[in-house]
Amino acid sequence: MSLYAAYAGNLDARLMSRRAPHSPLRATGWLSGWRLTFGGEHMGWEGALATVVEEPLSEVFVALYELAPPDEDSLDRWEGVGLGMYRRMRVRVQTLEGEEPAWLYVLNGYEGGLPSARYLGELADAAESAGAPHDYVMELRKRPC
Repeated sequence: MSLYAAYAGNLDARLMSRRAPHSPLRATGWLSGWRLTFGGEHMGWEGALATVVEEPLSEVFVALYELAPPDEDSLDRWEGVGLGMYRRMRVRVQTLEGEEPAWLYVLNGYEGGLPSARYLGELADAAESAGAPHDYVMELRKRPC
């Protein structure tokens, strides 16, 4: 099994249980040196899509899932890997147990554009349900849309 670092909407454990039913949640942690942002406005149905970009002194809250092989294929399809929307990238996640190697999805589009209010609300709700700190969730809720 490989470790998948979920951010944005995939922080929602109920959603992940449908998208990757054979893949348990292992831990939560931080992707240090990265920033949550939005891009590919022309690729989304209701505006820009979530992605991460490298940025020193920033961090993104993530949930680590032990992804079973059939769930990897399913998640790749859901995220549009075969369509060129997202690609996989290897990263290191800081957890309470130490640093963990993992992979995540990064948007194949330029940074910029605004997400819809509905999408942004879903991301904030997902972060809150995953146990993200209150200030992290509030920062998501206050983002422009």
